[in-house]
Amino acid sequence: MEWVYDGEPVIDIDPKYCGFVYIITNITNNKQYIGKKTLKFRKTKQVKGKKKKIFVESDWRSYWGSSDFLKEDIKLLGEENFERKIVKFCITKGDLSYQEAKLQIENDVLLYPDKYYNEWIMLKTRRSHLLSKALLLEREGL
Repeated sequence: MEWVYDGEPVIDIDPKYCGFVYIITNITNNKQYIGKKTLKFRKTKQVKGKKKKIFVESDWRSYWGSSDFLKEDIKLLGEENFERKIVKFCITKGDLSYQEAKLQIENDVLLYPDKYYNEWIMLKTRRSHLLSKALLLEREGL
């Protein structure tokens, strides 16, 4: 199963984005998982005896969330019984964390274990992380 955004399959993602917030839905019972996925990560590579930091694409194309309960159901029921939907693309990591937590809280994911696979909400971000995103969007005219 591929990722879908606005009803269309996602093949490639604009490099200006650092990640996305997503919902994975078990189509047999409508139970969902809300999470985030970064698109790149920093890796150290040895080049001519010196360490160099490079960015490498993450496993976002084959990613199925971090919930053990979700992964167990996927193994049991098969990937064909799940939908992977991208809800929002984010430019900064701070905004990515904020948007994920916001969606999780709006849906009360911790209060409805029969409706959501989520077991915890993690957020660590600063106002300056969000304001820098606003400035980026303003520069791009979005």
